[in-house]
Amino acid sequence: MAYQINSQVSPTSLKFRKNIYGKPEVDWQNHYDRNPPPLHFNISHTSSLIACGVTLDSPIGIDVEEKQRTTKNNILSFARRYFSPHEVESLSIISDPEIQRLEFLKLWTLKEAYVKALGRGFSAAPFKNFTIRFRAATKGHLHLSGNSNSKASEIIVESSDDPKTLTSNWQFALLELTGSHYAAICKEKDDDTVEGKGSVPMKLTVRKTIPFVEDQCISGKDALVLVGGL
Repeated sequence: MAYQINSQVSPTSLKFRKNIYGKPEVDWQNHYDRNPPPLHFNISHTSSLIACGVTLDSPIGIDVEEKQRTTKNNILSFARRYFSPHEVESLSIISDPEIQRLEFLKLWTLKEAYVKALGRGFSAAPFKNFTIRFRAATKGHLHLSGNSNSKASEIIVESSDDPKTLTSNWQFALLELTGSHYAAICKEKDDDTVEGKGSVPMKLTVRKTIPFVEDQCISGKDALVLVGGL
């Protein structure tokens, strides 16, 4: 299917390259004679699911993790190795081991999505250098098509090392897919602002696709639960 925004580009003509950190991106050199669509994408996969996030104008990072995923080491020991002090403290006050494990997975998924949105990955943006925080949601920050009245908490990122390297100019969405996976999405905030209301809300549409079998929008359906977002 051709992709269209101001001009039409055949998918067969698309070329890809990797940035210096290895993140794939569209190479528009073959379209020097036209205004190419400002298309960004990112891919993540588990043993049972592949997720692809696509945006216009804004860099994006996406990560998916199976909810049943376990770690070889104790959760807190693992967190102390990779997470910020605030994140470790937040996990340490959770007494239920299962809830603690799920909260760890949420944080890991969000942190993965963030460093992938930066285009650097774990080695160039260590997880300890920034903190993911949840806070009570304010109205109008995320619009999930078909479910605009979500009460999910907001998600913010704070740099604890180098503010010039890790900025807070990002929006997040954390989703639970069919009860079996967490998916985190991170995208750069839009430049446009709504007067008196801050950043333009993230508009998110989620589709479930089985190649040659099924393709349906699941936004706002029972198979998709919004856990948090800004």
